[in-house]
Amino acid sequence: MATSSEADNLLPQNDLEVAEELKGEEEKIYVAPPWRLMWWRFRRHRMAVVSAVVLAVFYFVAIFCEFVAPYNPEQFFIKYKMAPPTRIHLRDAEGKWHLPFVYRIERSRDEQTMRSLFVEDTSTRYPLRFFVRGDEYKLLGLFKTNIHLFGLTVSRDEQGIFLLGADRMGRDLFSRLCYGARLSLSIGLVGVFLSLILGVILGGLSGYYGGTLDVIIQRVIELIRTIPSIPLWMALSAALPPDWPVVRVYFGITVILSLIGWTWMARVVRGRFLALREEDFVLAARLVGSSEMRIILRHMVPSFLSYIIASLTIAIPNMILGETGLSFIGLGLRPPAISWGVLLQEAQNVRSLALCPWVLTPALAVIIAVLAFNFVGDGLRDAADPYAR
Repeated sequence: MATSSEADNLLPQNDLEVAEELKGEEEKIYVAPPWRLMWWRFRRHRMAVVSAVVLAVFYFVAIFCEFVAPYNPEQFFIKYKMAPPTRIHLRDAEGKWHLPFVYRIERSRDEQTMRSLFVEDTSTRYPLRFFVRGDEYKLLGLFKTNIHLFGLTVSRDEQGIFLLGADRMGRDLFSRLCYGARLSLSIGLVGVFLSLILGVILGGLSGYYGGTLDVIIQRVIELIRTIPSIPLWMALSAALPPDWPVVRVYFGITVILSLIGWTWMARVVRGRFLALREEDFVLAARLVGSSEMRIILRHMVPSFLSYIIASLTIAIPNMILGETGLSFIGLGLRPPAISWGVLLQEAQNVRSLALCPWVLTPALAVIIAVLAFNFVGDGLRDAADPYAR
């Protein structure tokens, strides 16, 4: 019989190269650290990768909303009340190609219905520019500047650009949507962070020590979970003083969502602690004299940290939906605060909804953000155990 080296010599050259490549790939897998294995498995989930890019764009807009938004969110355009989304053109009326531009918008009124009409004047073009100068603002609250991502070089009195239209008060909906992303997306992160702290501490104590402490914590969790979430949110939100400033209401809503949302994390952590507290590495840490807090924080929690991260990405949409729902019914954030839920209050006005249906755009942003978080959570959950087949 031929030896393995002789069999390799009998293979064609192309097959040998393929075999060497496969052998190299297998060696990479065997020696790769867990985080790299997680990344390799995560990027195989196409929808998770696309959703991660979408979320990165959303959070970029939320952080740099003053730069991305072309106008101040509270600025009124009297001429453009309920104006539809501005059409961006690349070809003029004669068929010639140009850089992106918009036509001059003329406002008129329907003599029969008295409804405002916005008609494009094709004789006047306004080029769309990037990094234009506009209203002054503080970037990240530190640097004064007046550079905006895009806009028109003409004065606002002459022409405005509204990518998502204007509301019934003449405010640019795209600018308000960018500013609203900061509150709506950050409240999910802050709320989940607080829920994580409460869940890990209480769930860890419950699962690690057991006994009477475990019984008390579990009964509290069951009590909270037996109350329907939405009525509980409404009751606690209604208890907030109506004269509180925006910052206090923001943190009040965040605390309310966190106090209700920590129970699922505590259950997860408790179950993992019950399974891990008798493992060999925990017993070894006890034998070398490690304190109980060190065993919990340095040995037990990191052993299932990837699972916690995957669970958090799925919990963030619940926080966003909770804030949006409370603000929509007037029990959450209130004007002058700007969030996606506050913007959706405009959709409660039947006249505005009938005449300018684009006021529902914040609902589309909420749907996209929630779906993106769910897909990323699915991808992280699949990648949480990189050694699974």
